[in-house]
Amino acid sequence: MGVFRLIKFFDSQYAGSVDLPDDDVGFEATPVNDRWLSDESLAYPLHKSEAMAKAMDNLGYDTLWFAEHHFQREGYECLPNLLLLSTHLAQVTEKLRFGCAFNIATMWHPLRLAEDFAMADRLTGGRVTFGVGRGYHTREVESFGSPMLDQDANRELFEEQIEVIFKAFNNRSFSHQGKHYQLPPSVPYRGYQLEELTLVPRPRALPVECWQPIVSVSPRGLDFMVRNGIKGLITSAGRATDDIVGAWVDANARAGKHIQPGEDLTIGYTMHISSSKEQAVKEIGAYFEEAVKMVGPLGFFPMTPEQVKALEDPRTARSSGVPTTQQAVASGSMLCGTPDEVTESILAIQEKYPGLERLYVSCTLFGSSLGLTLEQLQRFAEEVMPNFKQTSPA
Repeated sequence: MGVFRLIKFFDSQYAGSVDLPDDDVGFEATPVNDRWLSDESLAYPLHKSEAMAKAMDNLGYDTLWFAEHHFQREGYECLPNLLLLSTHLAQVTEKLRFGCAFNIATMWHPLRLAEDFAMADRLTGGRVTFGVGRGYHTREVESFGSPMLDQDANRELFEEQIEVIFKAFNNRSFSHQGKHYQLPPSVPYRGYQLEELTLVPRPRALPVECWQPIVSVSPRGLDFMVRNGIKGLITSAGRATDDIVGAWVDANARAGKHIQPGEDLTIGYTMHISSSKEQAVKEIGAYFEEAVKMVGPLGFFPMTPEQVKALEDPRTARSSGVPTTQQAVASGSMLCGTPDEVTESILAIQEKYPGLERLYVSCTLFGSSLGLTLEQLQRFAEEVMPNFKQTSPA
């Protein structure tokens, strides 16, 4: 019998970080809130995105996922418009798809988001994958006039927005009367009373495949996704992934859909290949520390208020007991080691989640260089991906 692997698609992800100098990365480097970068530095991720896209297109990856963020003068997440970026990148590549992970719906009018996606979908020949999220940066969401501190209000707004977007996608004409949106407004237009709207253009293929991040096991959130046919993307994967995958299976079962663990999901891992696991951990340690500094205070790592405070001072950060690279690797949230070790890790993931068809590896941490990213993308494509080529039974 020939080898047959269920994972069919390998992707990568880039949130839009700048390249930081080697001597200014990690716990002893500049605190996050003290970083002020030049306009040219903050625009560099646009060049980096294009270089990654061209490399991935040649190496056989399926999708490059981006993340929408705003106002980040610190230089960690500098891509404010994924649809505009993806439309450009589709013109300089041939096959690579571009994933929105995610358009933060609460910072958009839902009809503008639906229109802009439909435009990108048409202009790229269907090479943009739609994705939506609720957001997690108060500086971003609240600055656009939507709630973030009030989580219930944020979710309520988000769910109505998704209802509007799917109505616009799936109907030749539509109307919507909700708490936040009355569409169309009751106004006279060219001799008649306006009662319906039509999205122009509409997407090429319907229904539109849509993805959303899963960061908790809230039954309300998971049931909403399943009810609307939204697929889930799990980032920062590790031991908690088992709980999320199990809750996802349960949510589908509540809707009468019986799936295998991993089905209708993408799981993402930070990845670094080197001569050994120990060497890999050493090579990316400072970049992981930069990530802890950036997203630890936002709740992405289990940290006490005292540890969050300690991150503000290079003299106290390391000694405060904050998460380490070694712990992240041990938890399973990072794939580090030789090509064979990374392959074995993915085989274990595949065995645990037999319904999983898509996996992404993040080869760029906050501050890591374009050169390092391209090297890792190439090594993974040439030394790991061939182990998962689909072959028919002999």
